[in-house]
Amino acid sequence: MTQSLNANIPKQSIALSIKINGTRYEREIAPTATLLDVIRDELGLTGTKKGCDMGGCGACTVLVAGRRIASCLALAASFGEADVTTIEGIGTADRLHPLQDAFIRHDALQCGYCTPGQILSAIALLAEGPLSIDDIREGMSGNLCRCGAHANIVAAIAEVGGL
Repeated sequence: MTQSLNANIPKQSIALSIKINGTRYEREIAPTATLLDVIRDELGLTGTKKGCDMGGCGACTVLVAGRRIASCLALAASFGEADVTTIEGIGTADRLHPLQDAFIRHDALQCGYCTPGQILSAIALLAEGPLSIDDIREGMSGNLCRCGAHANIVAAIAEVGGL
């Protein structure tokens, strides 16, 4: 009889109490669960996307206390006391966030896969203070768009930033 190598490893979970988009959630999670895994798989907030799963593309960008992070690289257990914002927390279909509206008007999206991360990253970038076009380009360099809408993304952010 063959026994699985993992048969003797106990299944472990930890309690997580996390605030996302103003709502507190209580879950039992694996100690190795990323913030992205919890947001998408445990809570069903699928606006946050899994792209490269290495922190290089920006599709998984969320805000933690107003600062942008790559949620695919962040252990969820580290964010129990944090205030996390996903794309679902910034606007509604009836009342878009100004960046959502600008992205639509500037045609700053094509497939839309990167758009949630782009918008959340732009919110944090604009909160940093007055920006130039070059500052926007540099500040958004961690968010990739495979469709090539970068020029329109910069234009949308510049408009909301008052440039």
